[in-house]
Amino acid sequence: MMCTIENDLLRVEINTLGAELSSLFSKANGHEFMWNGDAKFWAKQSPVLFPIVGTLKNNSYSLNGKSYELSRHGFAREKVFTVTNQTATSISFELKNDAQTLSVYPFQFSFSLIYTIDGNNLSVTYVVKNNGSDEMLFSVGAHPAFKLPIADELAYEDYYLKFNKTENAGRWPISSTGLIESAPTALLENTDRLPLTKSLFYKDAIVLKNLESDSVDLKSGKHPIGFTFSFKEFPYLGIWAAKDADFICIEPWCGIADSVNSNQLLGDKEG
Repeated sequence: MMCTIENDLLRVEINTLGAELSSLFSKANGHEFMWNGDAKFWAKQSPVLFPIVGTLKNNSYSLNGKSYELSRHGFAREKVFTVTNQTATSISFELKNDAQTLSVYPFQFSFSLIYTIDGNNLSVTYVVKNNGSDEMLFSVGAHPAFKLPIADELAYEDYYLKFNKTENAGRWPISSTGLIESAPTALLENTDRLPLTKSLFYKDAIVLKNLESDSVDLKSGKHPIGFTFSFKEFPYLGIWAAKDADFICIEPWCGIADSVNSNQLLGDKEG
């Protein structure tokens, strides 16, 4: 089911399946900012990553001597969320544990997403509650895909990401099995700008750790329409697109895929 919130400047649509953002439309300039979900390239638009981000080694982990299987990015993106509160400009979605989640993730939880429009801004808040008595280990992340080019008359390569601070950050490569390699390669060297090309993503996502920045602008020197994407308190950032697709994902994460050297113990997992 699709839910809508709006004001005079923005109209936002969110699917109860996965509490997935499906449309971010500017009434002010007539632009749609979200990817359309074309299954030829990638059928998702903004999946929510919980209770893991990325891939586990052998798609499994161990906890308290027991092994569990959990697929890439976890189960939240495939679950129908319940709408718990809605106003004209804000809506809250909630997912709780059930028999299926307990079989792969043995924790009692409630996981909420709150979408709020304020003027020309959309904010997304994640609330994770432990409803059990044991320490609960989890990761959470976002995976929104934005249409690129935003302006139809421009090309993908006319855009760039501008970080709000100068960065010296390497790219952590992803192995053929979806795991993080043991050392980074050079990417951002004393710069605040990443020019965008489709070939950047031919070897999977760009994974960045512990950036100085907590926001990026998606911009073009050839057109005034763009946006600022803020990700305060998220220690990891992924940037990705399916091969030759007309979108870019900007993905703030609290959590990361397993390392190629992972021992698969959930308590030792980075993030």
